[in-house]
Amino acid sequence: MTAPNGPIAAASELPSRRLARDLFELAKPGITALICLVAVGGFLLADPRTIDLVRLAILVGAGAAASAGSAMLNHYLDRDVDRRMKRTRHRPLPDERIVRGDLVLALGLALLVLGIGAGTVFLNPLTGFSILLGGLTYVVVYTLWLKRRSSWNIVIGGFAGSAPALAGGAAAVGSWTPGVLAFALLVFLWTPPHFWSLALLLRNDYERAGLPMLPRMDDVALSGRVVVVSAALLVPAALLLGWTGAVAWPVLLALVGLGAGFVALTLPLWTEVSSRVARRGFIYSGPYLLFVILAIAANAPLLGVGVRGPL
Repeated sequence: MTAPNGPIAAASELPSRRLARDLFELAKPGITALICLVAVGGFLLADPRTIDLVRLAILVGAGAAASAGSAMLNHYLDRDVDRRMKRTRHRPLPDERIVRGDLVLALGLALLVLGIGAGTVFLNPLTGFSILLGGLTYVVVYTLWLKRRSSWNIVIGGFAGSAPALAGGAAAVGSWTPGVLAFALLVFLWTPPHFWSLALLLRNDYERAGLPMLPRMDDVALSGRVVVVSAALLVPAALLLGWTGAVAWPVLLALVGLGAGFVALTLPLWTEVSSRVARRGFIYSGPYLLFVILAIAANAPLLGVGVRGPL
């Protein structure tokens, strides 16, 4: 009797592997990783001098579960729109690589509830509430209510990206400190120039799908200027974070410099909207937030850190 390791056995394993890969794609791993990093940033800002590694690990696990679940629900609810866009038509649901939408719905709900529950039970109710706010904003307010109806969708829906910062602060100290609130505001203000740069780049695709993803779909020039203004707001947001006293001055300088860089890259949109500049703004926006979080992580050693937890 031979072990089932031949071509037939390998072929029989392919569907399950393919399903796992498609479900992983539906969890939006890149966005989920960024959400977790924002939560870590809030955690470090709330109490940079004493880092509890156990609580931080629970926060990341709960945040990852809730973010993955929210992403799956977003894919499920947007599957009809995704079929109409070149950018999204090859996702697992519109491409029918996953034909059971109810599976995605159930798994998304389960992961979201798991994340909220873990944050509430193993950390504190305010952490669970913060995660709940983020999930509700992304799934209900943004995806279900505003995305197809209002050009304000990404502005209001942008709070979903700020909620992890609040969850991080709550997990660290049980409250939303001034520094954490200022960081959440910065993330909130980052979302419009990040996404509007993409929307400028893909405006024809969004227009065909009937999604009002720009400040004015019928006035591209105005939308370009709004991107510049929204990027410029990141500089006073960084100054506000410094004013709270949550970051050391070298970190503040780094945050202001990163915001100024965003403005410099998008400034040509003030006079002329071009795909090249819009792409440049979008490409910069992701690393911008990553470097903001890295600067916040560097803030802890500057203030003096004690680490608690199993080492």
